[in-house]
Amino acid sequence: MAPRTTALPLPELTGTTAVVTGANSGIGAATTLALARGGARVVMACRDLGRAERTAAAVRRAAPKAEVPLVRLDLADLSSVAEAAEEIGETSGGGVGLLINNAGVMALPERRTADGFEMQFGTNHLGHFALTARLLPYLGAGGPARVVTVSSLAHRMGRIDFDNLNAEHGYGAWTAYGRSKLANLLFTAELARRARLAGLGLTAVSAHPGLAATELGQAGPRMAGRAWAARMERATRLFTQPASAGALPVLLAATDPAAPDGAHYGPAGPLECRGGAGPARLSARAKDPVTARRLWDVSAALTGVGPGLEPA
Repeated sequence: MAPRTTALPLPELTGTTAVVTGANSGIGAATTLALARGGARVVMACRDLGRAERTAAAVRRAAPKAEVPLVRLDLADLSSVAEAAEEIGETSGGGVGLLINNAGVMALPERRTADGFEMQFGTNHLGHFALTARLLPYLGAGGPARVVTVSSLAHRMGRIDFDNLNAEHGYGAWTAYGRSKLANLLFTAELARRARLAGLGLTAVSAHPGLAATELGQAGPRMAGRAWAARMERATRLFTQPASAGALPVLLAATDPAAPDGAHYGPAGPLECRGGAGPARLSARAKDPVTARRLWDVSAALTGVGPGLEPA
């Protein structure tokens, strides 16, 4: 597949309802704008509705016909996930055609979600697992649907340690981040497998933005009180690409008509760090079907949400 170097033209998206988590900034905001310009109704699922409304206003200025309703979603709180999914379902009309699991946290000091999970695993993986499960009845209700889960190059350093998923036996900020991003890819693979066996018109794919200049990398240093690290992170933006470019693999994953189940997209430049978009490389651990099936079962037990897709 030839690398794609621009977000446009997208396929005709009029009549499509898309849900983008973390749509208020960075990759999520750039993705929302591109989809809205393409004609999609984009539900912005965000924790901070004040910031989301400012982003929505900017989207409407750039695309005056855009329909970008807001839904409050805190992925670190499973009750919030349930409420958001119910609201999305009630207002989805003909169903949800596209779900982009984009929101996330990165390299935080040790924190816990409202339900007691390690924050990065709980937010990046379990929150999106539960949201997807709860939206499954609406995905494809009006025709074929697609779930895009945003991972990271950091998945390559990730390992799924089932004895320490909740960081009860030691915590490392980057270790936890890599684990959560690997979990995103294992979830995608298992969702694709189960949806296919169930005969659903659902395609599950993933993407990563490479090295993109967003706010994601500053939260951890700020929370840890390391101002110098936050300044260093800002300095690295000299070597990164803007969020609009980082969104290209996500948009390609969302709209490529030839995308096979389990496809993975990223920047097409050197080391997949920047430049265009095209197929990306998965680590061997991201392609382990045994771990993917076990992680699915563990995630369903931890969240109390079964997606309703029976195992093979």
